Amino acid sequence: MFIPLHDANSLTHIKRQYVTLTIISINVLVWLMTSLGGTDLAQATALGLGYIPSVAYDLAVLPPELELVPTPFTYVTYSFLHADALHLGGNMLFLWVFGDNIEDALGHFRFLIFYLACAIAGAAFHGMVVPDSQAPLIGASGAVAGIVAAYLVLHPRVKVWVLAFARIPLRVPAFFVLALWIVYQFVMFALDRENQVSWAAHIGGILAGAALVVLMRRRGVPLFDRQIVKPEAAELDAPRPTENTRPPPHWGR
Repeated sequence: MFIPLHDANSLTHIKRQYVTLTIISINVLVWLMTSLGGTDLAQATALGLGYIPSVAYDLAVLPPELELVPTPFTYVTYSFLHADALHLGGNMLFLWVFGDNIEDALGHFRFLIFYLACAIAGAAFHGMVVPDSQAPLIGASGAVAGIVAAYLVLHPRVKVWVLAFARIPLRVPAFFVLALWIVYQFVMFALDRENQVSWAAHIGGILAGAALVVLMRRRGVPLFDRQIVKPEAAELDAPRPTENTRPPPHWGR
């Protein structure tokens, strides 16, 4: 539908999005290690580190050789695994474009907690919907969906460059593209329960992200771009020089 490319939204509280870059690096590194190891390693890793609802709900048991971490850890570890390069690339592109501003609004440590909490919420909601599923859930989509929701809450008026239908470059308000993306997740959740995509995980991340960003943002960070001032409005409100008033240096910028 829409592929995000760039947002004109500079950082104001941090110099660089270190946590976002680290998360992207870990995801890429894990995918390289599992994909280069062959199909057997990829499948074993998905079973051992992926989130399996039936195992989490004690309806099934993994063979001991596949238990790589305790089951509660899989609510997080699943989000660092991806099926293929397209799966990885899509999630990391959304994280790259929108994650830095959420990290800026929350701070490095709270952003890490926020990201992991959205991943946990995605797995939890997926498990609630299909508690008897024996298929492992993998991918950062739940956490990334939380970032998308948080960005919509904080910066709906920021202009974003996107590729519409993967072909047409457009510069549109974030509200248009992100709200449409979120609505699409709910529609697909209602209509397409049998798809390999876990729309439930996306929705869990969306709900967590929208709620947590309100609670976890820095003091003074506004919601819904309330501090954005249109240049033309600022010019109208600016004092104007008269014959008896000498303008200050660099008048009018």
